Amino acid sequence: MPTKVTNEILTAAIEGFEAQKTRINAQIAELRETLSGGPAKPAVAPQPKKRKRKRMSAASRARIAEAQRKRWAASKKAAEPPAPEATSKPKRKLSAAGRRAIIAATKKRWALKRAEAAKAQSPVAKKYAPARKAAVKKAAVKKKATRKTVPVAAQSATETGGQ
Repeated sequence: MPTKVTNEILTAAIEGFEAQKTRINAQIAELRETLSGGPAKPAVAPQPKKRKRKRMSAASRARIAEAQRKRWAASKKAAEPPAPEATSKPKRKLSAAGRRAIIAATKKRWALKRAEAAKAQSPVAKKYAPARKAAVKKAAVKKKATRKTVPVAAQSATETGGQ
């Protein structure tokens, strides 16, 4: 009957193998000690000591900082695009007379469009157009009359959620 491999079984197997590994490493270390006649060297080499940082005087730091500022200024100046020349045209402005001419032409165009629309309208639609306008006006008047007036205190309570 095959056994089901779960995460718990795998974790236990890993722990067992690690224990065997440490036991074998200890035995290897004992054998090396007896072979050389002295204590065994550790497998991991010790970290080299960090060097002490050299101190820099304030004057030296100031000289370095000033030189770096000069280098940055030179690189920025080289990367900066040239200033735009004075040959570019000034922005054009619309005169009052020109504006009036545009307005008049637009009004004329719309008047022509309305006239064409009126010609295209059928005689039957022309006949009922005044009645339709009166019905729309009547509906608007009724809508205004049916609006309820709410007292100011009640209105503010409904807007704030009744609190």
